[in-house]
Amino acid sequence: MSTTANARLAGLRFDLATARPGQALLALFIASFLILFLFVPVLKVVHVAFQDRATGALTLVNFIDFFQTDIFIRSFWNSFYVSAMSVVLATLFALPLAYLTSRFEFRGAVIIQTLGVIPLIMPPFIGAVAMQLLFGRNGTVNLLLDQHFGFKIPFMEGLNGVIFVQSIHYFPFILINLSAALRNIDRAMEEAAQNLGASGFRLFRKVVFPLAMPGYIAGASLVFIKVFDDLATPLLLNVNQMLAPQAYLRITSAGLGDPMGYVISVVLVACSLLALWVSALAMKGKDYATVQRGGGGLSKRRMRPWETVLAYAVIGIILLLVLAPHIGLTLLSFATVWSFSPLPDGYTLAHYQTVMVESNQYIRNTLVYASMAGLIDVVLGTAIAYLVLRTKLVGRRWLDYGAMAALAVPGVVLGIGYLRTFYDIEVPFMEGQSLATFWLVLVIALAVRRLPYALRACTAALQQVSASLEEAAENLGAGKLRTVLRIVVPLMSGGIMAGFITSFATAAVELSATMMLVQSTEDAPLAYGLYVFMQSAAGRGPGAALGVIAVLLVAGCTFISHLIIERGKAGRAAAPDSH
Repeated sequence: MSTTANARLAGLRFDLATARPGQALLALFIASFLILFLFVPVLKVVHVAFQDRATGALTLVNFIDFFQTDIFIRSFWNSFYVSAMSVVLATLFALPLAYLTSRFEFRGAVIIQTLGVIPLIMPPFIGAVAMQLLFGRNGTVNLLLDQHFGFKIPFMEGLNGVIFVQSIHYFPFILINLSAALRNIDRAMEEAAQNLGASGFRLFRKVVFPLAMPGYIAGASLVFIKVFDDLATPLLLNVNQMLAPQAYLRITSAGLGDPMGYVISVVLVACSLLALWVSALAMKGKDYATVQRGGGGLSKRRMRPWETVLAYAVIGIILLLVLAPHIGLTLLSFATVWSFSPLPDGYTLAHYQTVMVESNQYIRNTLVYASMAGLIDVVLGTAIAYLVLRTKLVGRRWLDYGAMAALAVPGVVLGIGYLRTFYDIEVPFMEGQSLATFWLVLVIALAVRRLPYALRACTAALQQVSASLEEAAENLGAGKLRTVLRIVVPLMSGGIMAGFITSFATAAVELSATMMLVQSTEDAPLAYGLYVFMQSAAGRGPGAALGVIAVLLVAGCTFISHLIIERGKAGRAAAPDSH
């Protein structure tokens, strides 16, 4: 055997030897958690989808029935159409904001980028109600159009309404990724194209946008998946012929024994995976690398006065549209009556009083559930990051892959899987209480759904902690556990806190899984309360007040997260100077 081969074998034996029993037990616990609360429920859904209801044998008959049923085929194409058109409309919103703020010099670029991200902090189903009041058949815009010009525009009719709401809510995914890609373009490539005579729109179409394509496709694929999987927005807009609503309606009306809900769930997961695969395939074999580090970004130029006016006009119209849900929700939360009029007839604080007195359990439950889910996520995220980056455990990368797999599982699918897996199990010492509808299982479902966000934050934080600090502590006699708790975790605190706040904020407004698992209003979180309020005209005032509270809660968490991240960056930048 060669010297090189002997060295490799020796290295492998050393790696295995350094994998301590405690690390192996921790990895086993995390793997068991992911298997029990992510993979088993999803695989149960897949198994039932392929199972004959009468005999229990595996069969394709359920999928054959799916593709031979008009309403399911129509729902599939409606979901595909809505998702694709939402990407198109979201691109029309995001592209001007990203390009203008990256390409030209003018005041307010940072504010414009910040305002462009605000729609993400409002759940889309809340914005749907506000958009109906502003752009519906008898909403503000159409009443004014009818009064002054004698016609109306069907902004919110049928699938149009779902597309309009979803594109406004999710377009920041494209804005964020595309802006980052534009900032990383190699300036030398743009200058070379200009030297060859390219300019204006031709330069953008032939050089700039193709070089930013990775960022655009990353954002567009996220928009497509999020829209395809969304449940609450179509339901609130009375659009039931889409896949996610059909899966929910089949399970809630026909029961857990009906196979069609499971078949639809499998189709949802398959489409999410397909969208990710297509986005990766679109980038395969193409080179987008920059010559210099960071790319230098596009060379910014000053706009002529008429260009400045036009740019601000375009940006103003886009921001007015994308912030419309927040404006409408705020007006509705203070409105006495708002019907068949451009603005509310009067204003009151009664809706907030109603929410604080009669519905404070929603807020209380949300704080408890989201806090527990965030805590679970950062503990698991920190543990997985440490096992992957600091140990030599065989197969440790699969913990990372397994946790990230939750991104491809829609909330409604996970909820259906929990019902199928845990419904017949009773909670100990609580007779008649199904484990599937027990509030603690809802917390676990929220944690599983948001684990990828916390994991990425914890991984990034640990990557910035030098392993030499741990080695120094161990050389001074500290044990592995003591080193992790006293050295590693404090140094990761900024990333851990950012991961916790991200998980908390997103879990606080999660509805898809919540709708499947909540059966009692006493155990319901804020998102469920919002959905219940918005079902009736009388409840929309208090629902809007509760929605404003939800937006402020998520906005506060987002602000704190950004503050922690910036302080962490400042601290790391100052660290070299202190030596």
